[in-house]
Amino acid sequence: MALDPDRIQKPLRRLRKLLKENPSQPTPEEIHDLRTNTRRLEATLNALSLNSGPKERLLLKDLARIRKRAGRVRDMDVLTGFASTVHPAGEQDCSVQLLEHLGAQRHKKVDKLHTVVAKRRKALRHHLKETARDFKKVFSPRRHDRGLTAFAHATASAFKVQSQLTAPGRLGRNNLHSYRLKVKELHNILKMAARAEDQEFTEKLGRVKDAIGEWHDWEELLAVARDLLDHKPACKLLREVRRIGVEKYGCALSEAKNMRRRYLRITSSKTGTHPSQPADVVWKVTKAIAA
Repeated sequence: MALDPDRIQKPLRRLRKLLKENPSQPTPEEIHDLRTNTRRLEATLNALSLNSGPKERLLLKDLARIRKRAGRVRDMDVLTGFASTVHPAGEQDCSVQLLEHLGAQRHKKVDKLHTVVAKRRKALRHHLKETARDFKKVFSPRRHDRGLTAFAHATASAFKVQSQLTAPGRLGRNNLHSYRLKVKELHNILKMAARAEDQEFTEKLGRVKDAIGEWHDWEELLAVARDLLDHKPACKLLREVRRIGVEKYGCALSEAKNMRRRYLRITSSKTGTHPSQPADVVWKVTKAIAA
């Protein structure tokens, strides 16, 4: 298994299409698509060490700006979806108020995203086209040395991030979300490989990433509801959102600990945590991107 040229080029093609369309009222699926492909392209450029030139730095700056704007819209979409599932008896007014607030916030954030994309769309699509040419050079048989260098950078990046997943020693509420960022980074790097979906470790990283993300979103919904609702502390809606958040935290922490124990071989004792050599499957999938 080696890096998959088509898998690497796909975010470029998808982003150019999404930027060209730039709908004034994008669907949640389009927002998710924009954000995911932007993140994957950023990870690819960094992993292949194609991020140091002025053109690449400008591209990454524009991508980060759009990703953050899209992320704020995505947050409203996810929180709205969660809020719509919580229907405690006698709290209809609170539920309606929360949903209306989230809808109004989404509208504002969509307008800001649309403005940013409209302003940078032409230049960004041009830079994406140039980057696609650069990727083709990396995978060209006539540029074999350049390809080997890029693959070596990707492998080194994967090993570096994988080693960072052994820290912190203990996971908890204060560091679990930041830990997710490293999990996501490694997941994006490994997804560049051919047949990445067949890799057990890559699949596990995806589950950890999603579990932590879901818990954090419920925490965000609780924070919004607390600030918005002028209600007694005994509000059933707040209690239910809090209860679900606690449940999701337990699932996320369990997934992360299981991954660290099974694949990174991190064990715990009264004296702390003790990392050892990762499982063979981790070495295999990490080294395979340069094969």
